[in-house]
Amino acid sequence: MQSREIRAAGELLAAALGGASTFVGEIHGAISSRPFAGVGIAGAPVRAIHDRVAATAYRTVATGLGAIPKAGAALMARTLPADGPSVSHSLPGSIALGALNGAIGDALAREHEELALPMTLRLHGQEVTRDRGGLAGAYADATPKLAVFVHGLCETDEAWLLAAPHPDGRPRRSYGSRLQQDLGYTPLYVRYNTGLRISDNGRRLSEILEEAVEAWPTPVEEIVLVGHSMGGLVARSACHYGCEDGAAWPGSVRHVFCLGSPHLGAPLEKAANLAGYALARLPETRPLAEVVNGRSAGIKDLRFGSCVEEDWCDGDPDEFLKDRCREVPFLEGATYYFIAATLSTEADGLLGSLVGDLLVRFPSASGNGRRRRIPFEVGHGRHFGRITHFHLLNHPAVYEQIRAWLAGTAAIESPPDAPVTGAGAQTPPSA
Repeated sequence: MQSREIRAAGELLAAALGGASTFVGEIHGAISSRPFAGVGIAGAPVRAIHDRVAATAYRTVATGLGAIPKAGAALMARTLPADGPSVSHSLPGSIALGALNGAIGDALAREHEELALPMTLRLHGQEVTRDRGGLAGAYADATPKLAVFVHGLCETDEAWLLAAPHPDGRPRRSYGSRLQQDLGYTPLYVRYNTGLRISDNGRRLSEILEEAVEAWPTPVEEIVLVGHSMGGLVARSACHYGCEDGAAWPGSVRHVFCLGSPHLGAPLEKAANLAGYALARLPETRPLAEVVNGRSAGIKDLRFGSCVEEDWCDGDPDEFLKDRCREVPFLEGATYYFIAATLSTEADGLLGSLVGDLLVRFPSASGNGRRRRIPFEVGHGRHFGRITHFHLLNHPAVYEQIRAWLAGTAAIESPPDAPVTGAGAQTPPSA
C-alpha cells in the first residue's frame, strides 16, 4: 500500500466515523423538535440552549472520533514508500477497492482520488500503457481480432477469473483465454470506477479503445465487446459516444454481448430509491434518507438502465421512480446479444419472475418490458436457468453460447449442468 493511499483511507474512515456522530445528532434534533414544537413560543429559550449544547456535543464527538483514524493513518504512512506497489495490485486489495468504488466511487473521485480506480486496460492484474511500445510489449502475440471485457458494478477485471473450479478440480479458465485459443481473439480487460456515471465511463471507454486501436501492433479488423451487468450498459454507451465523437474504433465492432445487464433497470436500486423517498418524508427519518441516497451515481444509473448523459443531466437523482431513459440505437454493423439467467429453470417461473438471477430480472436482461424494449433480434438472446448473476462471469455453458455465436452457429444444445431455454425466446414481459 502506498503512503498516499493509507492517508486517504484514514481520511475516509475519519469522515465515516465523524459522519456517524453527525447522523445521530440529526436524529436527536429531529426527534426533539416534536415536543418543542408542541410547547410553542414558551419553549423557545429552552430549545435554543438545548440545540446549542447538543450541536456542540455531537461536533466534539465527531471531531474526536475522526482524529483517531486520521492520526493512525498518518503514522502508518511514514513507514510506507510513496512509490511502492498500490493496494490495487493485490487480489484482496483489488476486490476491496472495486467494492468501495462501486458504493461511493463518485465521492472518491471528488474527495479521495487516491482510492478511486481510473479506467485502464489490464493484463494479469497490471496496467497496460496504451502507446505502441506498451501494447506491443504486453501483447507479443497480438492478433487483428480484439475481445474487450467490461466488468460490472463493484467488480474489477479479476472478476472474470473468480469462478468455481471445474467439476474435476481444475481451475476454470476465463472467457478471454478460451476465445484466444479457440477463435484467435486477443483479450483486453478493462478496469474502471463503477461508482461514476455510466455515461462518463462510456465516454472514457470510447477514448481508451480509440487509443488502443490506433497503437495496436497490427491493424485491427474486428472488435468484440463483452459486458457483465453494468458493463453491458457501459459498452452500449461507449458505442454511442464513439459514433457521436467520430471515433474510428466503432467501425471495427462486430459483436456486443450483454451478460445479465439491467437494460430496463435493477430491482434493488428501485427499492433503494423507494426507501430513500419514503424516509425523506418525515424529519425523524430524513437523516436515514441521506444515508440511503448517498450511494454512488453509478448505482443510481441502474434504476432504469441509463446509458447517456441526457438520461440524468436535468433531473433530480433521487426523484421517485421516474424513468427518463431514452433508447440508445444499436451500433450499425454490429450484432447485439443478451444472455440472461434466473434461479428457476424457466424464465417466466415464479421464482425467476420475482428475483431473476438475484440482481437482475429476465425482462430487464432481455430488454423486453411493458413500456420499453431493447431491439435484440430473435435468435440473439439466451436464457440459462438455475444459475445466478455472478455465474455469468465464468460458466462453461455461457462460454459455449458466446463461442457459437461468434463462430456463426445459432445456438448450443442444453448442457447437463445448466438448463437453457430456446435462443431468442421471449416470455411475457413484466415490470
